[in-house]
Amino acid sequence: MAKRTLILAFLATALAAQINSVIIDTDAGSDDLMAIAFLLAHPTVHIEAITIANGLAHVDAGAHNLVRLLELSGRKNIPVFTGRSTPLRGHAEFPAQWRKTSDELQGVTLPVAARQPEPKPAAEYFLQRLKDRSHPVRILALGPLTNLAEALQRDPSIAGTIRELVIMGGAVRVPGNLADGGVFKTNNRTAEWNIFVDPLAARIVFRSGIPIRLIPLDATNKVPIDTAFLREFQSAAKLPLAKFVAQVLETDRKFIEDGYFYAWDPLAAVTLLHPGVVKPSRMHIDVRQDPPEDGRTVQTPGRANVDFALDADAIAFRKIFREAFEK
Repeated sequence: MAKRTLILAFLATALAAQINSVIIDTDAGSDDLMAIAFLLAHPTVHIEAITIANGLAHVDAGAHNLVRLLELSGRKNIPVFTGRSTPLRGHAEFPAQWRKTSDELQGVTLPVAARQPEPKPAAEYFLQRLKDRSHPVRILALGPLTNLAEALQRDPSIAGTIRELVIMGGAVRVPGNLADGGVFKTNNRTAEWNIFVDPLAARIVFRSGIPIRLIPLDATNKVPIDTAFLREFQSAAKLPLAKFVAQVLETDRKFIEDGYFYAWDPLAAVTLLHPGVVKPSRMHIDVRQDPPEDGRTVQTPGRANVDFALDADAIAFRKIFREAFEK
């Protein structure tokens, strides 16, 4: 009986590990780092790898910062793969000052990295890993979708290994956020940044057949990060990952005080573990490719390809997110 109990316990642990196995694709912005820290705070979440997309941070700087974050968390065995430095098509990019801030992380304390990112490019990693159909995995995409789309272009069949793809991106029934803060001058009022930077990549992914859960601005707009949240989090931050997130929030204080900061990527990370925090709706989504609506995620006729989060529970999010850093 004891042996049978041990076997059942082992199988249950193995199943939980498989269910909670995730690859994180990120552009290493401040909200990305908060989201990743949230998952690192959960010892039951098995992060197979982190891939760096071209977005808020430049890929080399972003990869370096992620290796340092993993050093802080004690999860030094998680490999980090660097993606290409340009979109699949075009030259769209985040504002230079935002990128500089994401690269340098001034005001944030991280240890010196004891290792380097992996030499293999991110798309090569996806191709190799996703050929293993016997071990399906979930992917959390927190930036432009360039890395995964590049791999899908080379081998569309790898889509079948992805159990679920949770994407923070898009704006379906609300305006886009390119003009928020007045830094980026544009006539595009419909696109969200992650999709805008590489619309072709987003279209490839949305048309791939991968089960997609989309966390767009429609949901994240319901979860603002305000000064009250900032104060509460900072006052309770005792453990290393919590102190790290408190510092990251402080670097974004101006955006928080001006009302332009939301739980973009953290909401997606929380949704990965707690799907009930958002309210989903099934629909078919495509991505516009041409100005002035390049990067717009739009509902079009067709078989549903996305579970789209149209609402979010801000109270539940705040509770779940804060409590993760108190253990």
